[in-house]
This record gives sequence, structure tokens and C-alpha cells, in this order.
Amino acid sequence: MDPELEAFIPLFPKADLTDPVAERKNLAGLAASVPAPDTSGMDVEDRTVSAGPDVPVRIYRPRHARGAVVWLHGGGFVMGDLETEHPWAARLAALSGAVVISVGYRLAPEHLFPAALDDAYAVLAWAAEHAAELGFDAERIAVGGHSAGGGLAAALALRARDERGPAICYQLLNQPQLDDRQETWSQRNFTATPWMTRDKVAAAWRHYLGPGPATPYAAPARADDLSGLPPAYVATAELCPNRDEDITYALRMLRAGVPVELHQWPGTFHGSQAILSAEVSQRQIAELGAVLRRAVRR
Repeated sequence: MDPELEAFIPLFPKADLTDPVAERKNLAGLAASVPAPDTSGMDVEDRTVSAGPDVPVRIYRPRHARGAVVWLHGGGFVMGDLETEHPWAARLAALSGAVVISVGYRLAPEHLFPAALDDAYAVLAWAAEHAAELGFDAERIAVGGHSAGGGLAAALALRARDERGPAICYQLLNQPQLDDRQETWSQRNFTATPWMTRDKVAAAWRHYLGPGPATPYAAPARADDLSGLPPAYVATAELCPNRDEDITYALRMLRAGVPVELHQWPGTFHGSQAILSAEVSQRQIAELGAVLRRAVRR
């Protein structure tokens, strides 16, 4: 493990999702400890997307933005909101120069699949319809997210392709949660890695799926056909249960003719980019911004 990251492991909460309500509070506390981002170069606005249930969004508009990303937060489908994602969404907007639409989707287990995906899809459709008002080109909308949010972004791309929905120009998938089956080497062997373990991943899927079966829109790794998807960036952490399913998904997209950039970050663990003092974290975050900047300006 990267020594700069290893020093912070005792400060991370225990990897546990047996009590989602308690874990939401822990994540909120962790997010509050992160240094506040600089939002002086952008407008930040909270709005509500009416789509059956109202979906809260926070919009970060840098000056002279040309494109946008519908951004889905992490948290194992059960944690996270606009506030916990604020430090990361603001940094992504500042680094990319793109409008970031952060989505406060409904959480499991109170709201099982497909509630979160329905919320994300509604925001994607709303963003495409209101692009001119929001200050970006409707043909330059990306989708992206971290962890469970990365899985939702991948599912959003699949659904938009299948339903001929709003055009998506790019997928920004950071350590995405893609496969409920947990059959890869990393899922079977990383049982005690920091922040994310095999048991925590299994609990997240139980909360998200409930008694229902997993479909490709719930677990994108189950999709048989990955052709026709938008170009993608996939980032993985070396010491992360999701690592191998993410690499496999990237390779499958490549074989299906999808342009893919894949970056495996050595010495890192799931979510370790939250340790902003580490040089590798700074590179990870800077790269996400640079990749998105290029994607929406093509």
C-alpha cells in the first residue's frame, strides 16, 4: 500500500453496512472532515427535478462551461447525498470546467432497485431538455460516478442506449460497483481491505436488490451486449474488491468496439482518494477532471 495512504487507515470508519442509518451518519461525519472546496469560480444552485418522486440535484456551473456530467455519488446504494458529495462534485467541476449535476437519488433499503436508476434517468432526461438554460451543449452530456454511483452511471448508459434515450457522450466510472455475483479474484480475496470489504459489498447488494433478481440495469456486468455504449474511462484501486470486475468490464467494452481508457492505481484502496494530502490522491482527482474536460470538449 502507498505509505501516505496507510498512515490514515486507523481513521477510516469500520467497513460495515449492517445498520444503514448509522452508516449514513458516519459517512456524513467523514465528509464533513474533508477540506471545503473552492467554489468561487462557479455558480452553485440546488434544484428539484420533478419525475414522479422529486429528485434533488445540486448544479455546479463553472464559467464558460461547454459540457456537463450527470454525477452519481458513492455509498453502496445506501449512503450519501448532495452534502456528502459536495467536496467531490465541486472539485470535479473546477478541474474539468464542465457543469456537474450532482444527483440526490433515493437510497436503499427503503427504496429498492430500480428507484435510484429511475431517479438518475429522470435527471439525465431533464438535463438534456434544459441544457440551453443550464448553460451547456445538449450533445456534450456525460454520466459518471464513484463506487455505487459508478455502477449507476454504467447502468444509465445501458438504459439510454436500449431505450434510445438522451445522447450520452462519455462514461466516467471511478471504482464502479458492477457485479453482484462477487466471483472475481479480488472479490473473493479482499475480505479485509480498508473501507470496502467482500462482506460490505455483499451487504450493499442485498440492501439494493432486496428479494428481486439482479438484471443488467442493476448490475451492469451482467449485460450480454456492451456494444454501442459511449466511450469510457474506468479507474480502479489495487486493493479494492471491485477491481477485477471493473477491469473485466473495461476489456469487454473494448472488445465490443467501445473506446476505453483504463487506469489501475497501484497502492490505493477503495475511496482512498478522499485522503487529499496523499500525492496519489491528488493525481487521481486531477485525472478525473482532465478526462472529463477532454470528453466534453471533443
